[in-house]
Amino acid sequence: MTLTLRVWRQPGPQTPGRLVDYTARDVSPHMSLLELLDVVNEDLTASGEEPIAFDSDCREGICGSCGLVVDGVAHGPKAATTTCQLFMRHYRDGDVITLEPWRARAFPVVKDLVVDRSAFDRVIAAGGYVSVDTGSAPEANAIPVPKDDAERAMDAAACIGCGACVAACKNASAVLFVGAKVGHLATLPQGRPERERRVLAMVAQMEEEGFGACSNEGECEAVCPKEISVTNIQRLSREYVRALLRRG
Repeated sequence: MTLTLRVWRQPGPQTPGRLVDYTARDVSPHMSLLELLDVVNEDLTASGEEPIAFDSDCREGICGSCGLVVDGVAHGPKAATTTCQLFMRHYRDGDVITLEPWRARAFPVVKDLVVDRSAFDRVIAAGGYVSVDTGSAPEANAIPVPKDDAERAMDAAACIGCGACVAACKNASAVLFVGAKVGHLATLPQGRPERERRVLAMVAQMEEEGFGACSNEGECEAVCPKEISVTNIQRLSREYVRALLRRG
C-alpha cells in the first residue's frame, strides 16, 4: 500500500519547524511505524537529503525511548501501545499519517521528532537511592509483603518513563509519572525509610523543571502505553501531604 507521512521537520532547537510530506510506497502491513520511518530515511539518504531524526531503542515497547504524537495522539490511535509497536496493518492504502514530537516546555525539541526528556532523569535523580543493609543477600521471604501491596507496586513500576502523559496533558503535567515512581517505592517496605524525603525532593524537582499542574483531565491515563492508573496521582498527593505534616 501507499501511505503519506506528514512529518515535523525542525533542524534544531532554535530553528522554526514545519510539516513536510513524504510518500511511502510498497508499504508492508507487517512494518511498524518506526520501520516505515527507517525505509523513508533510506530513500532520503540515497537522494542526498537529511534523514528524519527520531528516538528508538528496544522497539519492543519496554524501554520508553520511542515517543511520537501520531495523528494528534501520543503514541498513536491504538490503546496501550507504544509507537514502536504500532503496525501498518492498522492503516489503509492512501492514508495520511501525521507525526509530531512531544509538545511540552519541559521537553524541548532537539531535532525533528527528537525531544530532550532529561527532565525526567533529573526528577528520578532527585528521589535518591533506597537504603539497603550491606552483607549477604537477605532471604527472599525475610520481609513479608502483602499481595495487594506487591501488585500495586508492580503496576506502578510498569511505567517506562516515555513522557506520553506529559505530551497528552494540556498542562504538560508530569504527576502521573512522578506518582508512579513515588507510589512504587512507598508501597514496598524497602522504600519506606526515605519516603518523605523522596516525595518532597521529586515534587520540588518536577516543579523546577517546568511541568504544569494536574487539573484531573485524565488524558495521561488514556494515552499511557502501560495503562498506569490515575490512582497513582492520588497516592502522590497523599504521600506529599503526609511528608509535609511529618516534616512539620
